[in-house]
Amino acid sequence: MDKEKLKIYDSLVGQCPRFERKGKTMPYTSAKGYMFSMLNKADELGIRFSKEVQEKYFDEYNTTLFKNYGAVIKGYILITEPMLKDSDNLVKLLNESYDYVMSLPTK
Repeated sequence: MDKEKLKIYDSLVGQCPRFERKGKTMPYTSAKGYMFSMLNKADELGIRFSKEVQEKYFDEYNTTLFKNYGAVIKGYILITEPMLKDSDNLVKLLNESYDYVMSLPTK
């Protein structure tokens, strides 16, 4: 795990007091039984959104689906390197993702 990417992820999550980072070998956030962000083994960050928001962000951020161990993770977008440079926006996206999973029925 790239220590710099982990530091960025921890810093982002640290700015969101409604939830905390979990996981030792694969850092993630979750609420109501749903994971909504994760840092994969390739040191890529993925954040979960509704299908409609996901489609919007594909175009807005010129990104793609997020993969973990080569498999597409449903509902997640890949946070690109340029996106990682805008921490204020990433905090907004993480909070938006949290609000989305909080709107889902509890697992």
